[in-house]
Amino acid sequence: MARKRTFGRVRKLPSGRWQARYPGPDGIDRPAPKTFGTKKEADDWLAATQTELRVGDWMDPDAGRVIFGPFGKTWITERGLAERTEQLYLSLLRLHLAPTFEHSALADITPASVRAWRATRRNAGVGASTIAKAYALLRAILNTAVQDRLIRRNPCQIKGGSKEETPERPLPTVPQVYALAAEVPERYRALVLVAAFSGLRWGELLGLTRRDVDTEAGTLRVRRSVSELANGERIVKLPKTKAGVRTVGIPDVIRAELAQHLETFAERLADGSVFIGEKGAVPRRNHFNRLWRRACVKVGVTGLHFHDLRHLANSLAAMTGASTRELMTRMGHSSTRAALIYQHASNERENAITRAVSDMVERERDKDDPNGHVKGTTP
Repeated sequence: MARKRTFGRVRKLPSGRWQARYPGPDGIDRPAPKTFGTKKEADDWLAATQTELRVGDWMDPDAGRVIFGPFGKTWITERGLAERTEQLYLSLLRLHLAPTFEHSALADITPASVRAWRATRRNAGVGASTIAKAYALLRAILNTAVQDRLIRRNPCQIKGGSKEETPERPLPTVPQVYALAAEVPERYRALVLVAAFSGLRWGELLGLTRRDVDTEAGTLRVRRSVSELANGERIVKLPKTKAGVRTVGIPDVIRAELAQHLETFAERLADGSVFIGEKGAVPRRNHFNRLWRRACVKVGVTGLHFHDLRHLANSLAAMTGASTRELMTRMGHSSTRAALIYQHASNERENAITRAVSDMVERERDKDDPNGHVKGTTP
């Protein structure tokens, strides 16, 4: 004798296939998302669904009909991100994710469609780094969809898909740095030297004020950063992480040049900017980049970015024997695990690193000329 059904019901369709229906916890009578070849398959599906309801693992099948485009935009704007980061994410969404997934329901985004999207981006010539960033954003958005019980699993399952494979950057030599400093306009000479031998980021350099520079003590206090948004707007903010607020030594070899810069080019007030352009405003990145590329051509250096000067500063400090902890503190690097370590870096050791960097720069600089004369300096 057949056992009486206690949950849901099945019926045979005119096509010969079987349909299962069940009452959801919201009181709505719902059909299974597919039909079945046999009555037993329909019964088994109902039994599994009943178990999901019993253990609290049931998901509203309509929840996955949420459209990706609006969901993704809301996800970004609700994060409370820094303005520049929010603009980056919105750009990635608009340019790289929306063309494929804008009108897709979350439940319709599958591992196969994600793989196809990635292949299409690669075939379109999009850079590997950009694809990795876009994939990471897609995965993060869909992780939230999983947490919100809109979908059961994240379809972003490409191993290493968000890993950014960036080519190794060129490392300038000390003579090249001095040659470049001689080729940029004079008001930017100290900017190049401080970047190369103290290792501050572009935004941190622009954020320096007179009160942050102590040429007698030989220190730079990093406490703010200037960020330029895609629309050209510039904002002054705290460094990205707690470790970014720091005091960095000025190598002796460039102290005098920085002091001269303060006398000649910096704004006069205590809170005045140290580095300003010809029109009295903080330099814009695209304008400076044109000057930088022109200087690189004159010096005969190819493929060198201004940020590579920071890499040189880090490398020089590492060559002095500074520990990983000291290097991370000096460069303002941060991670969840190491955040507290940076606060306890030794000031005495920082001074020793700074003196060693200064001595190394002086030795390397003098290799350019037996008499110590280098292009851009006074014999």
